[in-house]
Amino acid sequence: MTFSTVIQHDIGTDALTQARNLTLPSREAMLHRDVSVQTFWDNNRQLLKDAWLEWDKNETTGLQLPDEYLLDSNLRHAVQQAWTNPEKETLVKDLLHEASPGVFQFQLFDPKRLTELRRYFDKVADAKIPLKPPYGIALNRYGAMLDARSEGYLAAPSFQAFYQTLLDQYMRPIARLLFPEIMGFDSQGFGFSIQYEAGVDTSLRMHTDASAATLNVNLNLPGETFTGSQVDFYDPNTRNMNRLSFEPGMAMIHKGSLAHAAQPIQSGQRSNLVLWLFGEGGYIPHNMKADESISAHDRWQVPNVKQDHYAPF
Repeated sequence: MTFSTVIQHDIGTDALTQARNLTLPSREAMLHRDVSVQTFWDNNRQLLKDAWLEWDKNETTGLQLPDEYLLDSNLRHAVQQAWTNPEKETLVKDLLHEASPGVFQFQLFDPKRLTELRRYFDKVADAKIPLKPPYGIALNRYGAMLDARSEGYLAAPSFQAFYQTLLDQYMRPIARLLFPEIMGFDSQGFGFSIQYEAGVDTSLRMHTDASAATLNVNLNLPGETFTGSQVDFYDPNTRNMNRLSFEPGMAMIHKGSLAHAAQPIQSGQRSNLVLWLFGEGGYIPHNMKADESISAHDRWQVPNVKQDHYAPF
């Protein structure tokens, strides 16, 4: 059986077993964008979705499923107040620190609870259900696609509910608060996880993102140290690069158009979760000015727009 073969839902064989019996395309095939790779994901989309549903129901006993209580309590309470009364959005903004022009850092996850999230991701890896790596950025070996618009995404319902909460309740209103010009270009979301390992992954060269806004949050546990792997951001004021580092649970948010690069990791591992926002069909703002008539109430709304199927990679 080749990796492009479709394994049908056989009578008496559950989806989880069938998915585990699939043979992933080789790394070389993925690297060269072989047509068989796309065929593999297209042919097995429903099977993989069913397998993750089965895994979620039957193999997460005793596992803390992702929820809002993984988030920093100060941020969570401030965001909850802003959703109740958008005029209190300043409580959220007070928690955000501009570490470089156009780059804001803040504590997204509670470092003390990151163990629960990492344990969940470890169980996901142990599930042996094929996941597509985010090879659109640097053929990262260990990450996964997180959004339903991607093939081979992490389709576990428990994770998808948490992922949508991060996008709708946290990232989008915070991005609008900092970068009001993205309003109207933020109805769609995208996500992936990455892991950089010393001796395996190298630097990520200077680039911009295909997003209106990017949120990048570190998932390393306290004491799980690494060296190198800082992120350089272009400073339009000095025309120099400002080098920033991650701490456990810390997020950086910036417009996708801001040039940045990742330095090589020298020791240890760095694990991150990355979320993007963009408009329908991948549209992003270009040299747009913020609409000054937009109110706090407008910012704290979930767009009433149908989710499309556009995936940047």
